[in-house]
Parts: sequence; structure tokens; C-alpha cells
Amino acid sequence: MKLKFLGATGSVTGSKYLLSSGGHDILVDCGLFQGHKELRLRNRHPFPVDPAGIDAVVLTHAHLDHSGYLPLLVKNGFTGKIFCSPATFDLCKILLPDSGHLQEEEANYANRHGFSRHAPALPLYSEADAVRALRQFVPVPFDMPFAIAGELQGQLALAGHILGAAIVTVRCAGKTIVFSGDLGRPNDPLMVAPAAIAEADYLVVEATYGDKRHDPADPLLLLGQTIRDSAARGGVTIIPAFAVGRAQSLLYDLHRLKEQGAIPAHLPVYLNSPMAADATALYQKHLHSHRLSHEQCFAMRHAATIVNSVEESIALNERQVPMVIVAASGMATGGRVLHHLKAFAPDPRNTILFAGFQAGGTRGALMLAGCASIKIHGQQVPLRARVAQIANLSAHADGDELIGWMSHIRHAPQRTFITHGESAAAEALRRRIGEELGWPCEVPGYLDDVTLA
Repeated sequence: MKLKFLGATGSVTGSKYLLSSGGHDILVDCGLFQGHKELRLRNRHPFPVDPAGIDAVVLTHAHLDHSGYLPLLVKNGFTGKIFCSPATFDLCKILLPDSGHLQEEEANYANRHGFSRHAPALPLYSEADAVRALRQFVPVPFDMPFAIAGELQGQLALAGHILGAAIVTVRCAGKTIVFSGDLGRPNDPLMVAPAAIAEADYLVVEATYGDKRHDPADPLLLLGQTIRDSAARGGVTIIPAFAVGRAQSLLYDLHRLKEQGAIPAHLPVYLNSPMAADATALYQKHLHSHRLSHEQCFAMRHAATIVNSVEESIALNERQVPMVIVAASGMATGGRVLHHLKAFAPDPRNTILFAGFQAGGTRGALMLAGCASIKIHGQQVPLRARVAQIANLSAHADGDELIGWMSHIRHAPQRTFITHGESAAAEALRRRIGEELGWPCEVPGYLDDVTLA
């Protein structure tokens, strides 16, 4: 059994792991690279192995850094099954076509306005490519073993993090390899705690916050204070948010803040992401994956006015009154939030509030680092608005929570691989695992190939 690391090494994007055994090759996750240009360029490089030779894919969850390369994999010859949880399939039916559509829109916009270095600018894949890829999905229930390919058997367990997120266990020839995917937090107000895993001969674990401890302060109080301060200045609070996971948490938090009187009941709140609205509706369908009741799901869905059309989105930019706008994408790498940033970033009355991890090289990371302007659609936009972050709204386990989750494994894995973390975070977690759990562990590099058994 061999494992090759095709992504999520030295970064938090592009998750792809190639597992080979008995003449069969499978991928665990198939995500897009995001952030630094040298990472994004990998999306355009030839795939490291022939897509036609891959037997199957197993997804941990629907976020594009874990699923967003699938349409291109299929376009380039992959014909196998794509296994995932039912909720992940429902989310991918929203996310993947939207990803293709946005890429087509952005390429067309770049071509019309002439700011692309490529003539013409082309999308990685189209909406139609994404729809074709969805035909190969096979949803499987949690906690039920399923055949992947040859002797490779899979099983999914709840990971928290977002709706449908899974810890993936693969069994072959008496050995077990566990992929944590992105692990949620044990006491998240929305999502259930990650399932405890008792056995793992080999472990691949994420390290997004491997070098951090989340602030114990109540993020709801910080969110309310930030919005009140911005409104008192007559300003707008712009919250870039991932359409799946973060947007729903924020909607539920905004509902609670209004219910508690912590922000004015009349303060307008807009969700400028039809995709996020569609994803929010799925919470009532998949009640087993989170902590909310039907009534709480209803309140979350109605916490904001949904902005559907482009015309409605543009009209928001003309409003110079206190309001809250939640819009994708969460790291300000694309989507409708860019148009809001162009409109509101130059005004010091406004606030740009980040509510999660910002990968290196993204606009979000640059803004938090204190840049004076941001480049959007080929233009430099002055950044005079207040920029803030509530890091403990994250849906990722921190270093302590990762160690706590791993401590449920009864016997030390033969090897532990630390991925999905920037270099400092991965190295910090490697040291902690060695010192506190006594396990042999390593931080693999891009395209590293290891023999497991």
C-alpha cells in the first residue's frame, strides 16, 4: 500500500491523497489549490497521474479545496465513482456547478475588460463540466462499510466542521488508514463533535490551527460589538464568508444577536449568495449532522434578506446606511464580495470582518496584514475601512482539540502524516504529537510518495 501527497502539503488547500494497493488507485479528496499564485498555478498543471487510471474518489467534504478539482478530473478522463456522504453530495450539487459558472463569469469579465495576462482568459472548467461530474457521485451513509475498489473498503464517520463532513477510514489487507479531513470543534454551537476513532494503523491529520489555541472569549459578543461599533459610525459591516458552513453559522449568530437585543432588530442583514441560501435550506434535510432543531433551522434561514439577482447585489453598493452584508467568498478570492469590497473598502466608517482562517496569499490575508490597497478586477482599491477578524468563529479544531481527538486512538499509529496546514502550524503539531502522544509523525512534502505496508 502506497500513499502519494498530491496537495494540502505546506498549505491548507488542494487536498488530494493518492492511495494505491493491489493494482488499484484511489483518491481521497480532489480539491482546488487556492491562495498564493504558485499554488493556484498547480490547478493548470497536468495532473501528476493519469486521471483515467484512477479507480475511485472518496470525499471528506464539499468545500472546494477538497472537491473543486473533480470536474477537471472527469473532464480529463476519470470515469470512476465518487463516494461521499449524502449531505456532501447535496452540497456538491450546489458548489461545483457554481464554481464552474463563476470561473466562466470571471474569464468573460477579464476578457471584456482586458485585465487578464492570457488572451483569451479561460476557465479551468465550465458549469456543464461540473454537472457531468455529478453523475459519477455515489452517496453512502455514515458508519456503514462500503466497497471502493478491489480490496479497498471505506467507511465514513461524522467530522463536524460543515454539513456532511466525514472522517474517512480505508481498510485493506488488514491495515487501516484514517484521513481526518477537516475536523470540527467539540463544542461548536451548530455542528456535532467529531466522532472518536479508536483504531488507525496510519493517520493523515489536518493542522490548519495546529499551532494555535482558539480564544476562549465568546465570539458572539465580539461579533455583536463589531457590528454595533460599525453601525454607530454610520458604516456597513461586510463579512466575507464561505457559502457552506461559515455563512450558516453567521446567520444563526445574527439571529441570536437580534433575539438577545445585542444588535438592533431593525438593522438590515443581507445574505448575498444564492448558493449559501440553497445550502442553508439543506440543514433541515440533514438534521443528524448538526445540533439545530427544525425551529432553529427556520430561524437561521430567515435571519437575512436573500440577495438573488446581480441587480439587487449592485443596488446594495448604492446604499449608504448601516447594514450587515454576508457574501462569499470567505477569503475574498472571488465571488460577489469583491464588488462590495470595491464599493465599501475606501470608506473608514465601514468594517470588513473576517470570520475564519485566511490562507497565505489571499486578499483576506493581505488585508489583515495591513495593506493600504487591494487589487480587485485589475484595479487597486484603497483600503480605509476597518479590518477585523474573529478567529475563534472557525469551524476547525485548534491544536488542543486536535490532540484531544487523536487521544481516542487506542494504539499509536505506525506513522502519522500532518497535512492541510501552513508550515509553522504543521511543524508545531508534529512536535506536540511527538511530545504529548509519543507517536512517530512527519510532515510530508508536495508529491512525496511513501510505502505504508
